[in-house]
Amino acid sequence: MKLLVKLGGTLLDDEKCRGRLALEIAEVWRKGHQLVLVHGGGKQMTRFLNEQGIESRFMDGLRVTTPETLDAVLKVLAGSVNKHLVAQLIKAGAQAVGLSGVDGGLVDAEPLRSDLGAVGRPLGGNRALLELLTVNGYLPVVACVAGDRKGNIYNVNADQMAVACARAYGADWLIFLTDVDGVLDENKQLVPILTVSAAEDLIERGVATGGMMAKLNSAIVAVRGGIGQVNIARGSIENVIEKLLEGQPLGTRLDAGKEAENATYGKASL
Repeated sequence: MKLLVKLGGTLLDDEKCRGRLALEIAEVWRKGHQLVLVHGGGKQMTRFLNEQGIESRFMDGLRVTTPETLDAVLKVLAGSVNKHLVAQLIKAGAQAVGLSGVDGGLVDAEPLRSDLGAVGRPLGGNRALLELLTVNGYLPVVACVAGDRKGNIYNVNADQMAVACARAYGADWLIFLTDVDGVLDENKQLVPILTVSAAEDLIERGVATGGMMAKLNSAIVAVRGGIGQVNIARGSIENVIEKLLEGQPLGTRLDAGKEAENATYGKASL
């Protein structure tokens, strides 16, 4: 099975949590799944910018990216966060390879909005590169930085980056691991299964805002782009990926078309 797992940056900020996730991911990889990881690093980015005296500003859940911020993105996301994760995965026994969307033209992007600075909208991905690595037993670990054919570099929302890679790769399953239980309704109750229309309604009514709005928008694009299953779950749950593959109803599943009450969780062959 082709899996795309997106790791939220907050999960990678704690060394103990990062090590546990690396062990669990390596175990899933060893069981024969073709696996690609995409990671963020927002918390680390904000801390680094604060240390440099640079203000962090957000609009619609996206970080406004000035030239100074973009330099930090390269140093933190494509640098320290990526390499620490790769090192932990190699320690756990996986053949991890650190990449960004710039490498090998993995993900092309264009400017998203002028008021966001160097924030990019991913346009497509390089399936051949991901296939080359995974078929030969490697585990690509992709930082959320992309480029274009003119040599420009863009900061890309990690959820959007995950979708771009998943669609290019032809992933069967996209899993967003985050620091919350899943999608919450207006009463702050977990929604186990959402249809696309219900997810759009949560956004339109202002229930899903900020980072969760961005995540849901990305999940909707993934479902409409043909990804068979999309889940949003808390990454601090032990063995969360394996439990999802076993069919345990953790977090929120975004369903392509069935009514939520009639949908069932899938189960992968382990």
